[in-house]
Amino acid sequence: MSWLHTIGKKLLATAGKTTPTYDGVGGGRRALSWSVGNPGAVAAMLFNQNELRAKSRDLVRRNAWANSALESYVANAIGTGIKPQSMLTDALQREAVQALWRNWTVEADAAGLTDFYGLQAMACRAMLEGGEALIRLRYRRPEDGLSVALQIQVLEPEHLPVQMNLQSDNGNLIRAGIEFDRLGRRVAYHLYRSHPQDGLLAPMSGDGGLSTVRVDAAEIIHLFRPLRPGQIRGEPWLARALVKLNELDQYDDAELVRKKTAAMFAGFVTRLSPEDNLMGEGVSDSNGVALAGLEPGTMQILEPGEDIKFSQPADVGGSYSEFLRMQFRAVAAAMGVTYEQLTGDLSLVNYSSIRAGLLEFRRRVEALQHGVIVHQLCRPIWQAWMDQAVLEGSLKMPGYSLAAKRRNYQCVKWIPQGWQWVDPLKEADAMKAAIRSGLMSRSEAISANGYDAEDVDREIAADNARADGLGLVFDSDPRHELTKSLSVATATVPTPEAAATPEPPPQGN
Repeated sequence: MSWLHTIGKKLLATAGKTTPTYDGVGGGRRALSWSVGNPGAVAAMLFNQNELRAKSRDLVRRNAWANSALESYVANAIGTGIKPQSMLTDALQREAVQALWRNWTVEADAAGLTDFYGLQAMACRAMLEGGEALIRLRYRRPEDGLSVALQIQVLEPEHLPVQMNLQSDNGNLIRAGIEFDRLGRRVAYHLYRSHPQDGLLAPMSGDGGLSTVRVDAAEIIHLFRPLRPGQIRGEPWLARALVKLNELDQYDDAELVRKKTAAMFAGFVTRLSPEDNLMGEGVSDSNGVALAGLEPGTMQILEPGEDIKFSQPADVGGSYSEFLRMQFRAVAAAMGVTYEQLTGDLSLVNYSSIRAGLLEFRRRVEALQHGVIVHQLCRPIWQAWMDQAVLEGSLKMPGYSLAAKRRNYQCVKWIPQGWQWVDPLKEADAMKAAIRSGLMSRSEAISANGYDAEDVDREIAADNARADGLGLVFDSDPRHELTKSLSVATATVPTPEAAATPEPPPQGN
């Protein structure tokens, strides 16, 4: 082993004299002003989250592009809602679960402003704008008259104090307002009773509404996108575009003011002798300022020695739109949307380019839907809702208390709203070919459009029965085309008796 020690010593001795292995390592002229830091996942949010969130909310309030990006993401990730489809094998139980769920969704909002799918959109927007959202499960009394005694309350992340970092009396560690046990599991959230930025609008109390209350973790859903192992708080989705968007907003406003000033066509009258009278001298406004004007289509005769010079403000030429386009592409990349979604500009796209961009964007949205929204938000609410429904007797599920049976009862498939494609005919033909070749099932194709296959089949059967009862025949009903094809095929295929009888020989003259 002595030769290994010798080589190690030589490497250590020459480590400071060798060229860096990576371009980013070293302190050359190009990296001289590159000040780097490497905080942990918790520390990065601890010191920066409040400022990032405040700037993000400010931009969304006053910047049309920031708001457009958030609206686009919410519309694509949630749309009309990510809806559950129970996977129970018993048809009667499955229909009972779905019927009770439909009744409950209209009562789900504790504030009574929207339904469960509207709460999904509200929570998603809060997560995008503020980095995270808190959803509290509020259990109600039987006399409240709800189909299931459970409601949902969405809270902004400001209710969870970032600066609360201490050890509780029971020995648990509280970091950024979240209480962890000795195994690192979340056991409670310490929430402000009212929004800390409401000020005088907060409910009157001795401490101005800034006292905290400990809420069990089983009643809180913490919705955020985890980007680093060990991360416990979320970051706003505009974090990487804040500076550029703010400066672009100021630049665009400055350009608008410049154009407005240039449109105010100004002229300057010069004279050789200051004591000479100007044209129109003696006419003044209410403040006593002398005015000299030109009427459209008139020729003004000047006195000897007078001259008029018109202002010629500088113009940025054709570089303005291209400069903004390149900057918006960088902003769109930072926010995870396409340039067209951010700006609404479709002037430079064709079918292939916009489809390729939408495919990449929709892959990101699907990852968010299934990895964050469904896993963190939808599944816990479904489980809590079913637990409460069985507990109060709204659902009859034998053996629900057993863990294995409970998992089977709670098995569910979440179906997002279907995508609307640029060319629906091409997409429908491709899906039809995939089904006919056995590469896709009808259920999968229907789910891809955001519908429940069983509901669609029941609707088709009901439509066919109603049309048959009224004697209606539509071109859209493929059964009639199939019947016609079978009739033609039967008429052209010879019967076995006809096939066994030989044709008579041709009669000659």
